[in-house]
Amino acid sequence: MAVKEELKKLSLHFIVVDLGEVEIMEDITYEQKEKLKIGLLNSGLELMDDKRSVLIGKIKNVIIEMIHHSDESIKINFSIFLSDKLHHDYTYLANLFSEVQGITIEHFIINHKIERIKELIIYDELNITEIAHLMNYSSVSHLSNQFKKVTGLSPSHFKKLKVKRRNPIEEIGNQNEMAETAQRSQY
Repeated sequence: MAVKEELKKLSLHFIVVDLGEVEIMEDITYEQKEKLKIGLLNSGLELMDDKRSVLIGKIKNVIIEMIHHSDESIKINFSIFLSDKLHHDYTYLANLFSEVQGITIEHFIINHKIERIKELIIYDELNITEIAHLMNYSSVSHLSNQFKKVTGLSPSHFKKLKVKRRNPIEEIGNQNEMAETAQRSQY
């Protein structure tokens, strides 16, 4: 809605406004682009016009959508899914993502899955076996091992904690967040 409103203010006609993407019918002037940038920033959004940044944003959005906003069991191969969805070879996507983000797509996915698992544990609607199935882990043991590797805690110990630490979605996969998580797990 905010993007549409900013485009209307600038009398720009758009064909598609989708998650993280807009297609404008006319050529946009430098002045219009700067006004759009400022308007979006005021709405808490950022205009990304670097094709690499846009593609990284799309990769993140696809992963976040699948892990955090889908109620279906995650029974997909992420590399094939990302390639099909973004129309790029997975090797290219993986190399670009690692180069720009300093983390692999695989670790980004794992970090998001662990955050989703934390959320499901906190909600206490599913047991750990059901969570493992929902998140497409081969076993509870596999989920537990990965959870402990990332958080320093077993899922059952995490469940017993009074203060449950979750990370905001937009911070997952940032190198600073990973260092803080590693530091917290040492205490």
